[in-house]
Amino acid sequence: MAEANEMALAKTVFEDLCAALDRRQWKYKKNEDDLVVTFGFAGEDIPMDFVLVVDADRQLLRMFSKLPFAVPEDKRMDLAIATCVATYRLTDGSFDYDISTGEIVFRLTASFRESKIGDGLFEYLVVCSNVVVDEYNDKFFAISKGLLSVSDFIQEK
Repeated sequence: MAEANEMALAKTVFEDLCAALDRRQWKYKKNEDDLVVTFGFAGEDIPMDFVLVVDADRQLLRMFSKLPFAVPEDKRMDLAIATCVATYRLTDGSFDYDISTGEIVFRLTASFRESKIGDGLFEYLVVCSNVVVDEYNDKFFAISKGLLSVSDFIQEK
């Protein structure tokens, strides 16, 4: 459980996050008790949902986007390779892949421990996550459906 000063900083970060989203007139839902905001974007092909958590215990901003499909069992090894390749190519963030369920989640974090967070970091988390998920979600889906081979995916730049 977060100490009082850690919780106070987390609440300030949450308020600043919501204010930054409001200034940009981005639509979102907030859960003040859990310090969570959720929002979505229409990508080029697959809708994207995001969760941004202000984690008081770890003093982190944690951004998640669960891809809206599960990988069938016969394609799970292919996606294990593809998510590793994609994560290796990323400058920031990672794809977390549960091979037992076929679930893929994009994750991006930033620490706010003993820090004052500015609008630029909030915008970076949202924009970076949006760009990365939009870039890869359709490719992962195509691999899961057998429409794109892992070899062709790896050779793409």
